[in-house]
Amino acid sequence: MEEPRYYGTVKELITATSETYKDDVAFRVKIKQGKDPEYIDHTYKDFIENVNSLGANLYDSGFKGGRIAIIGRNQYYWVVTHLACLFGGIVSVPIDKELPLGEMEDSLIRAGVDAVVFDVKNKEQIEQIKANGKTNIREFICMNDKSEEYRCIEDMVAAGRELTESVRQEFIDFMPSPEAMAILLFTSGTTSKSKAVMLSNRGLACNVSDLLVFEVFDEHSTNIAFLPFHHILGSTGMLFALADGMRTVFSDGIRYIKQNLTEYGVTFFLGVPALIDKMYETVEKGIEKQGKTATVERAKKLANFLLKFGIDIRRKLFKEIIAQMGGQLKYIISGGAPLSATVAQGFTDLGIEIYQGYGLTETSPVLAAENKGHIRAGSIGRPLPSVQVEFRDKDEDGMGELCAKAPNVMIGYYENDELTAEVLEDGWFHTGDLGYMDKDGYIFLTGRKKDMIVLKNGKKAFPEEIEILLNKIPEIQDSFVFGEPIDGDWTDLRIAVQVQYSAKELESSHGALTEDQIRDLIWEKIKDVNQTIPHYKRVTDLYLTEEPFIKTTSLKIKRKEQIKKVLEL
Repeated sequence: MEEPRYYGTVKELITATSETYKDDVAFRVKIKQGKDPEYIDHTYKDFIENVNSLGANLYDSGFKGGRIAIIGRNQYYWVVTHLACLFGGIVSVPIDKELPLGEMEDSLIRAGVDAVVFDVKNKEQIEQIKANGKTNIREFICMNDKSEEYRCIEDMVAAGRELTESVRQEFIDFMPSPEAMAILLFTSGTTSKSKAVMLSNRGLACNVSDLLVFEVFDEHSTNIAFLPFHHILGSTGMLFALADGMRTVFSDGIRYIKQNLTEYGVTFFLGVPALIDKMYETVEKGIEKQGKTATVERAKKLANFLLKFGIDIRRKLFKEIIAQMGGQLKYIISGGAPLSATVAQGFTDLGIEIYQGYGLTETSPVLAAENKGHIRAGSIGRPLPSVQVEFRDKDEDGMGELCAKAPNVMIGYYENDELTAEVLEDGWFHTGDLGYMDKDGYIFLTGRKKDMIVLKNGKKAFPEEIEILLNKIPEIQDSFVFGEPIDGDWTDLRIAVQVQYSAKELESSHGALTEDQIRDLIWEKIKDVNQTIPHYKRVTDLYLTEEPFIKTTSLKIKRKEQIKKVLEL
């Protein structure tokens, strides 16, 4: 692996790579929906020109050194706005478009933003926030709709081109401080009020530079920007695609993912396990429907046997199956939560390379990842080149808390020195994740420190590792494992699970069932799983529900809220 070339800022990194790929398409944007869709291509040269023009306009409008919130769906002018902020020393504040009005307003107030760039689909919320009059926001700018009421980003880009050379040059020549805050990002808040994380320009640029040498993909790959940009994995993934010379396209939504993979010839997909699991489940159901399950399994064995001799026929052999995912998909990157080993192996057997990464919002985000030739079962990979890792406060089994020191570690939590001091110590970030590293440098994680279930005998169980096993059961849509107090005593816990199921799906596969029969069916499957794990980790109580669990927008269970709901506390 070659040494990374590090840049002090995102501006230096993206400007350099955009010069290399200046005539290549950076973004393909659909401008007309329907049976005969129309598209417009933006080359890297066009894109940088648009960023510089918008940036000059923002400077001319008095926003230099300010803060701008961005609220909306993934789209071209979201990226242009974000990069104009990063290039010009304006703090970018991505806000989740799905937040309830009160939380959205609170985030804008806490961040102290000077302007909001919003999607027309969020106009109703914006109008209400304006009417409430609680913020000091100077201007609201529409991302994608022209009206007399608001300036529009597209018009601001055009106007920026017409500004005087001195105004434009001021923005182009400006170089942000590498250590200064570049992004103020609110976490999903699975257990409490969201934290505002300050990330630096250097941290973002360093993380992308590390990934460029750690993960090597085909030239001219096509990336679909599916993960929302208000999550750090989505926005850093977009920066990586730009730095790697990829062409980026935008999804029309989860219902259209298969159609989008086909129409754009997508080769590179960055997603979360919940979505990747669904993709694989759809593939498996398609094979089963055609009655080809046994045939495909035999073909996988043949392909894997030939692979030992350097003969790779997987993509030819499984061409029809890959066609269900657009036909061109070559790479899947999973992040945000543990990936099922079964799903990872399933895609690999088909000839689609799948790697998982690990990180947090506070680390910009990637700390460790798998890459070609370096995959070990159960591991989340090895640390990136600039990341130092230690496991501290180890128990008798050698398991400790993962701590990391790297340029991509956050500056701190905004206006919360006390919380910052709890997780940052002499530059070392305490992740809250427990695990260990083997002799070859592969990291293995067992669960979150705060989610750990400590039993009365001192044994420790982690909900996530049990949930991964339970979620493989076909009759279970999702599972939530928690420590249940015995006779109301929270110092004496047993392992319990709430299972989400679909009566309709169970009826189609098992016939009409009563609730007691459903409970018996699922419990028998759970007992089978129990036989594969240590006695103290075994599930001893079962709750059923057809309601989806309480989750964040990044699809993580809000465990404290869910346990209160289950136990009706």
